[in-house]
Amino acid sequence: MCFSTALALPSVPITTNSTSDWRGKDEDPNKGQAVKLSLPAYKWRLVIAYDGTRFSGWQYQQSTPTVQCILEEALTRKTKINRKELCLVGASRTDAGVHAWGQVAHFVTPFNYETLDDVHKAVNGLLPSDIRVREFSPAGPEFHARFSVTSKIYSYQVYDSTIMDPFLRHYAYHSTYKLDAAVMRDAAKHFVGKHDFSAFANTSRNDRIPNPVKTIFRFDVVEKGPLLRLEVEGSGFLYRQVRNMVALLLQVGRQAVPPDIVVRILESRDRKELAKYTLLLPPHGLSLDTIKYNEEHLILPTDSPASSFGRHHSISKCKVLFV
Repeated sequence: MCFSTALALPSVPITTNSTSDWRGKDEDPNKGQAVKLSLPAYKWRLVIAYDGTRFSGWQYQQSTPTVQCILEEALTRKTKINRKELCLVGASRTDAGVHAWGQVAHFVTPFNYETLDDVHKAVNGLLPSDIRVREFSPAGPEFHARFSVTSKIYSYQVYDSTIMDPFLRHYAYHSTYKLDAAVMRDAAKHFVGKHDFSAFANTSRNDRIPNPVKTIFRFDVVEKGPLLRLEVEGSGFLYRQVRNMVALLLQVGRQAVPPDIVVRILESRDRKELAKYTLLLPPHGLSLDTIKYNEEHLILPTDSPASSFGRHHSISKCKVLFV
């Protein structure tokens, strides 16, 4: 169990006389519902990058290693607050094997920090090398890592060559078929706009029934030599929607199906219709690149420390001995 020791740590009492308004309700990361915080709470926003190769996704699980599990363990050791009181919430529940450059999460503490550089450095020092907190910032009471989102940007990398680049084997799907990027761009245009994406969603393990209507703002196919980068920005995505969309575009790129097949499958609203033409792509080519937020929710509280983006070590004086 990931938190067999962390759960036994006592919570830290409030040591500040601050009357800050960073308090109220937040979300229980296990139950997905609002819970009332028992103490005045200061909220913190993290931007996280990780190599998802060895993790069973973002979401906390007791039996297998996940990014949330490892991050909570580091935060628990640093803050001495148990995971339930941290209320760590991630913006996107990336699947097993999926990577991230711009995952966002928030958590709360009953105390403020004077500076964030040291705690930022300490948390990264407790994390394994395949997880890094890129940014550590204060957050106002309105900010929520999941509900303040305005759009998400994912990318899927495809290596289009007869021989796979071994340095990209964990981060790009190898296509042994020559792909026509131009027709893939034509097909990708059909995804742009507001649509019902039921045909491109796998059955979710989540108990909640998601809204299948999503808005895609752009879907780009970028060529960098043999590497194709498919970048999609949308208001939100259904379970495995991005991988299913890319899988169909690869079939178009192989010229196995015409570009307008996208329209026909969208209109069907039937996952079985998509299954006639393609299979789900593996997760290792997918990355969560950026999450955009309501700008008003990113305004920092007036009594907060400055955001930390990491810092270089400095040398005050260097002595060089010459013989």
